[in-house]
Amino acid sequence: MESRIIRSAGVRLHALWRSGDGPAIIIVAGAMADAADFVPVAEAIGHAGPMLIVNRRGRGDSGPQGTDYDLFTEVGDLRAWIDEVGGSIILVGWSLGGTIALETAARDSRVTSVIAYDPVLPPFAGEAVPALAAANLDERVVILNRDISKMPAVEIAALRETPTWTHLRELAAPLAAELEALNSFSTTADWGSIDASFLVGEYCRGVSPYGPAFERASAAIPSAEVTVLEGHGHLAHAEDPEFLGTQIGRLLRSKQ
Repeated sequence: MESRIIRSAGVRLHALWRSGDGPAIIIVAGAMADAADFVPVAEAIGHAGPMLIVNRRGRGDSGPQGTDYDLFTEVGDLRAWIDEVGGSIILVGWSLGGTIALETAARDSRVTSVIAYDPVLPPFAGEAVPALAAANLDERVVILNRDISKMPAVEIAALRETPTWTHLRELAAPLAAELEALNSFSTTADWGSIDASFLVGEYCRGVSPYGPAFERASAAIPSAEVTVLEGHGHLAHAEDPEFLGTQIGRLLRSKQ
């Protein structure tokens, strides 16, 4: 995929782009992933049309979040990408990216449908924001995994010895502001009118914080189909991208 650059409200935004024929898919990752992390998922979707994977503010080659950053900043950025791509758009989002995709779809008629994997609605880990804001990058990765995702200490120690840790440090830089933005978010848009499909990790269902946050999102669109990703939790994009992409592709084709 090739790089593509635009500006939104004066801020540089970067994405990975592949041309094609037909409706475009725009993929929006959550807090702890960037565009490159979702390339294997995109390749497994099996979509012949254009595909764009955005690097949200604070990651990759995109600019900073800014002092007035909130979730509506993200919606504005995504709508700028929709302007750039043009035509009918299908949005695919994971976690916070799913929340951004849904809010954008409710406000922009060019979005024909949304597939959201584990989207989250607040409250969500707001108690961790002060510690995250005060922590260095290593400590932020620890807080995320220990206090939010409830990863055992032995697994965190093992993760710290892998090359993945360096990437996670980079992704943790915008995390506190993103969680603050999510927890202050309240929509006035009509989510019930969105043509949406949900994917939820089996191991997230009913388990805090991801399970209840997903249930709040899915309750806002009672008509949405819900597919359980058996044998997976919140990180199918990293653990089995081909499986996740195949599931997304199946949902796309079911709408055609």
